[in-house]
Amino acid sequence: MSKNIERSFHQLLAYCEQEQFKGYDPYDGLNSRLFQGLPLVPRSRLARLIWIQWFKRSPFNMRGIVGIKKEYNPKALGLFLSSYCNLYHLSDTKAEKDANLEKIQFFCQKIMEASSTGYSGACWGYNFDWESRAFFQPKFTPTIVASSFIANALLDAYEILKTDSLLQTARSTCDFILKDLNRTTDAEGNFAFSYSRLDKSVVFNASLLGSKLLSRVYGFSKEKLLIDAARQSVAYCCSFQREDGSWSYGTYSFHQWIDNFHTGYNLECIEAYTRFSGDNSFQRYVDKGFEYYIKTFFTQDGIPKYYNNSVYPIDIHAPAQLVITLASLNKFEEYKVLLDKVLHWTIAHMQDKRGYFYYQINKYFSSRIAYMRWSQAWMFHALSTYIVEEKKLKKTTLAHENLV
Repeated sequence: MSKNIERSFHQLLAYCEQEQFKGYDPYDGLNSRLFQGLPLVPRSRLARLIWIQWFKRSPFNMRGIVGIKKEYNPKALGLFLSSYCNLYHLSDTKAEKDANLEKIQFFCQKIMEASSTGYSGACWGYNFDWESRAFFQPKFTPTIVASSFIANALLDAYEILKTDSLLQTARSTCDFILKDLNRTTDAEGNFAFSYSRLDKSVVFNASLLGSKLLSRVYGFSKEKLLIDAARQSVAYCCSFQREDGSWSYGTYSFHQWIDNFHTGYNLECIEAYTRFSGDNSFQRYVDKGFEYYIKTFFTQDGIPKYYNNSVYPIDIHAPAQLVITLASLNKFEEYKVLLDKVLHWTIAHMQDKRGYFYYQINKYFSSRIAYMRWSQAWMFHALSTYIVEEKKLKKTTLAHENLV
């Protein structure tokens, strides 16, 4: 493993532990005590949208001034949990294993404490009110995205701890997806899950993340209703793949962009369905989509583009998801040269000397704010996954050399 990548990870680990895994978020503007104290303004959808977009897009971090606190974000907790599961598997000594087990148990506890109540199963939302063009989500409104990531992390922990309650919680998240979310159905009877119970939007990566979780839980329970629903969601989303292999973000008129990391999500999730179901009928969509993804979103210099037609903004999510996508599709070794180039560029241009990663680089200005969920948790997960895959590759190489 490159010493540069290893050093980068340990610097990030030290920063996250120092911050106790709490932090700001690009979308947490509505947590402002100043904004909430303004007469009538918080009731205005337009005011909420402007306020949250200002904080998301501004290169200056004014959160402390307007009364926004650093907090735990449930999805970040899930990403950190999966990451420490990676570190547990990498542990060389009993002391390292014990330390990582302690962190795994810590994140499991925090995740359980952060769950939303009043739904058909375990589920999670974000720790802030969220206004978007498509919908308004009050704080801790559970979404398919946050819930799927967190339930998958609990399954990662279950595979280590063998604690039945973790598997049971992940299974109950399937009930949230199947019973509480809205569906958009096509003529063939296939459907997409909505983002939350409060909307009817079709966002392809969101529905596919639900499919991934249903498929993985099916791998344990063998419940036909889980894999059948997963297949219908995969079929619906694959039907919207364009001829060149790309997907737009969703079906709304204002969701017609094509971007880097959501494409990676789609590929990862369809592959997961294939792996857990044994159904290879969607492999052609993965093959076509991956060819588009790998040829479109990364420059020869290793710069991770955001959009299919624009480099900027360069977002930290993109290089992080590249690691996850390559690992999920078993293409880590084949594209390791490109991956190393992208990670070295990212570390050189987007990691602060204090260890954290920046949010975005824009053409004329950059946002160097240390967002815990969006930036740190994702790169923590990506780099820990990189280390795991590197170790697997070395073992395979060594075994091959011994055979020769």
